[in-house]
Amino acid sequence: MASKILVRDHDDTDWPLVWPVIEDVVRGGDTFPYPTDLTEDEARSLWLENGPGGRVTVALDGGRLLGTAKMGRNRPGPGAHVATASYMVAAAARGRGVGRALVVDSLEWARESGYAAMQFNAVVATNTGAVKLYESLGFTVVGTVPRAHELPSGERVGLRIMHIDL
Repeated sequence: MASKILVRDHDDTDWPLVWPVIEDVVRGGDTFPYPTDLTEDEARSLWLENGPGGRVTVALDGGRLLGTAKMGRNRPGPGAHVATASYMVAAAARGRGVGRALVVDSLEWARESGYAAMQFNAVVATNTGAVKLYESLGFTVVGTVPRAHELPSGERVGLRIMHIDL
């Protein structure tokens, strides 16, 4: 599967395929810190607003959309040298290298764009697949905000802050 994955910049014609992936991930409420009642308009504004020097990508296998990523600077001003990124993978494509392809592409982009590091601000602690993937690529957990994410069950779990020097 991984050899067929193409990661490229998002274009406007991709949105009708991107929205169902975002909708499925956020409605689940267990892996991504967006509101579970997020509307399509809100999602489009959040996902495609990538600020100065930012980028949105899609992962494809032929014409099939497998996932999407957004990346850019973590903070403006004195923090503008640190990148951040977010990833969403279609349910049917999970565990098949799509997340890895998106993360590797975003790390390459961040390095080429001159960022000194990449930081994730809110990785849900129970999203162990994502945590393991990020750690396998060199990220470390620099802290956990306790009970900062409420799962659909009502249980509150930590949000990990993860970092890698580029």
